[in-house]
Amino acid sequence: MALNYIWISFFVIAFLMALFKLIFLGDTEIFKQLIEGVFDSSKSSVMDIALPLVGTMAFWLGIMRVGEKAGAINFLSRVVGPFFQRLFPEVPKNHPAAGQMMMNFSANLLGLDNAATPIGLKAIAGLQELNPHKETASNAQIMFMVLHASGLTILPISIIAQRAILGSHDPTDIFIPCIIATYVATLVGLLVVAIKQKINLADRVVISWLFGLTAFIAFIVWYFAVYLSKEQIGTVSKVSSNLMLFAIPVAFILGALRKKVNVFEAFIEGAIGGFETSVKIIPYLVAMLVGVSVFRNSGALTYVADGFKWIFGHFNMDTRFTDVIPIAILRPLSASGARGLMLDNMKVHGPDSFIGHLSSVLYGAADTTFYMVALYFGSIGVKRTRYVIPASLIADLAGVIAAILISYLFFG
Repeated sequence: MALNYIWISFFVIAFLMALFKLIFLGDTEIFKQLIEGVFDSSKSSVMDIALPLVGTMAFWLGIMRVGEKAGAINFLSRVVGPFFQRLFPEVPKNHPAAGQMMMNFSANLLGLDNAATPIGLKAIAGLQELNPHKETASNAQIMFMVLHASGLTILPISIIAQRAILGSHDPTDIFIPCIIATYVATLVGLLVVAIKQKINLADRVVISWLFGLTAFIAFIVWYFAVYLSKEQIGTVSKVSSNLMLFAIPVAFILGALRKKVNVFEAFIEGAIGGFETSVKIIPYLVAMLVGVSVFRNSGALTYVADGFKWIFGHFNMDTRFTDVIPIAILRPLSASGARGLMLDNMKVHGPDSFIGHLSSVLYGAADTTFYMVALYFGSIGVKRTRYVIPASLIADLAGVIAAILISYLFFG
């Protein structure tokens, strides 16, 4: 229902904004820009996202099937079972969905976007098997989506790479700020959903796991900051993530061989679902990306950003951060659009400027909430998403605020 109203709002606001520009500003090209944006985004949602996703989906769903038969998913379910039983009380003990969710979170932590999406789609499908109301998001699915959409990562490789390409003297210096900002977003998202679902956060197991995860991230930050040079951080990040990405299928294959599983047949069995899932999500992708396109091309985003600058300018405070507000607004809507704004800011102001640093940290502090909700719930036919979008946006807002404050602390 939330997606319905948001999608309608995109078109209504875009139409009114375009009409205003035509009548009062004499912009005779505005409706042409909107129509071109509709056609371009419709094409790119299929040609640039859905179709390329087929191969990735087929491979990783095939590998997931091999991992299931090798017992890897059940093993992860047992490891994280005590913690997930508190956060996901609807998921039975040792259910494969727990292991699938853990693999998805691990892939996100390492910045393995190509692997995280297929694994996440597998996890949401596993949770759908337990969902008694197939068209309505379950509590477990909402918790999973909010945690997934918070974008927690410890290796922001793509951002570091973009900064290096644009000539940053220290492309890895956003490493620690990105970790802190995404962790704040994840923690806030978890707390919001836990309070809404009346999950006992004072439980000893929950506290132990949250403390352990916090300690682990703190250790990673400390180790990278103290023992590694700036050049080594980039090298270790790239090598460790690529090593993990290749180690997962190798480990699954070896585990399956140990259990005398026909690995190739198991892979094909899982890979078949890759094409079916990719085709199923095309209508949802087209709808969401076209809506975002008309909203952005109408100029509404620019007016919103200027409004924030005008408001904060009245409080006699540093308003440099308002130059990156469009990234914060666009990030939950479009990864490519937000990435374009980030790169533009770094080109104009320099990757090592305050704006360049803040743009990088802000881009890494959230994820494409609306795209992910449309993608994941569209793949399983869920139409009523309940409070997943408000909860995710609260987490995104926490990440944005943390990114701004941390950037002033580190680079201001």
